[in-house]
Amino acid sequence: MAILDCSAAWKAIESYQPKKLAELFEADKERVSKLSRNVASIHFDWSKTHLDDDIIGELGVLAYEVDYSGARDCLFAGEIVNETENRPATHVAERGEGKAEDNRLAAERHQRMRSLIDAIEGGAFGDIESILHIGIGGSALGPDLVIDALGRDSDRFEVRILSNIDGEAFDEATWGLDPASTLVVGVSKTFTTTETLVNLDTAIEWLREAGVADPYGQVIAVTASPDKAVAYGIDETRILPFGEGVGGRYSLWSEVGFSIAAALGWGAFEELLEGAAEMDRHVKLTDGVSNVALLAAFADLVNTQTRKSQSRAVFAYDERLRLLPDYLQQLEMESNGKSVTQEGKPVGRPTAPVTWGGVGTDAQHAVFQLLHQGTVPVPVEFIAVVENEDSVDPRHHQLLLSNCFAQGAALMAGREADDAARSYPGDRPSATILLQRLDPRSLGALIAFYEHRTFANATLLGINPFDQFGVELGKEIAKSLDDPEGREKLDRSTRDLIERAGL
Repeated sequence: MAILDCSAAWKAIESYQPKKLAELFEADKERVSKLSRNVASIHFDWSKTHLDDDIIGELGVLAYEVDYSGARDCLFAGEIVNETENRPATHVAERGEGKAEDNRLAAERHQRMRSLIDAIEGGAFGDIESILHIGIGGSALGPDLVIDALGRDSDRFEVRILSNIDGEAFDEATWGLDPASTLVVGVSKTFTTTETLVNLDTAIEWLREAGVADPYGQVIAVTASPDKAVAYGIDETRILPFGEGVGGRYSLWSEVGFSIAAALGWGAFEELLEGAAEMDRHVKLTDGVSNVALLAAFADLVNTQTRKSQSRAVFAYDERLRLLPDYLQQLEMESNGKSVTQEGKPVGRPTAPVTWGGVGTDAQHAVFQLLHQGTVPVPVEFIAVVENEDSVDPRHHQLLLSNCFAQGAALMAGREADDAARSYPGDRPSATILLQRLDPRSLGALIAFYEHRTFANATLLGINPFDQFGVELGKEIAKSLDDPEGREKLDRSTRDLIERAGL
């Protein structure tokens, strides 16, 4: 897709001087309703950001000139949107909202996955009590987030997620598991990922050493390259293929979500998909800033382009969402951490900020000092859930929510004091996402929102959010260390470290 010359729109955006938040609220009594959206039982409040009618107008011009609506329609139509790899991005089809043929293929593959889960539940693999899910990046972060958020009370299977190649991670993931009753799920799109295959080799040996007669018979492979899984030694009846157009960080909706469906049950997995599809329909059918993903992206550009924010902090005020910041780090930074446009030209402006965060209220006693009084203002995003499901006094949840809302108010309002050390500058932007309750449907919608927001940001910046070549160079160098000639090409510092480590 050719990117038009949007220099005039960018000049207006980059030179814009936003008013203070207190002034924006004072000038517009309807500000909260204007900058809040309700989609899929989730309330999105962007009123404490520096968006106003003027900058929204300028950003609207940019969205028109880059043809955000056309790019969005291409995504849903299954057309080529990943131009550097010449393929579509078909994750929306996993939710039934893509190209008809892609939807059909996704549904067939889901049915294959469901049949395999039925077979496991029916005893075809023996008495399975636990699942060791092996993958890395998008092959692990999504399942880990969803299972940790929704599977705490599940009595179906105990699922352990193994991603790091560190042997300590393997020991921790397998500690206390009975190999005879453990199903190993190896997830790799290409089935060439070094960390995953090394961990999978070790897991098979772990099964063999424990006396499992047919260790490969207790392995499920999830991949877009089923021929490589067959060559590895896994029977094709135990291979779950998914589409080449499903990128790793967008893949939990596909067969990569096998462990999710096994841990939570097929009904919960379908609810997760439907929640995401509801957000898809909102984004697909809603134009302008009524589209919550585009509204959020507009606020992101105000922060990065106008206010020059280099990071964005995300805090989940719900322990069940503790892994959300980790998930978003990959989704946003791997997608939009780019320096060239779709046409291969320098972007010439900031792209993705550094995404980081934690869990409230823990983070308040760790990093909020910098957020309130540090010299570099950081936009903050709060995620909270209205209804609690814990077993303790409701006062716990009331205090949790009170702290969440109070932090946003304090960041905006600030407070002057005669003692400079006790003075808060205020005017620090935040957004709040409020789920009514945390269930598969709402979590699916929330994750899909972040996907569409990431895509909207990429489109406005003219970059490709679906490739990730930046992760390759370090891997290539690591593989070359066994070659003496490869080592000689390295810098003196790296060679010295290799020698000290005895590699």
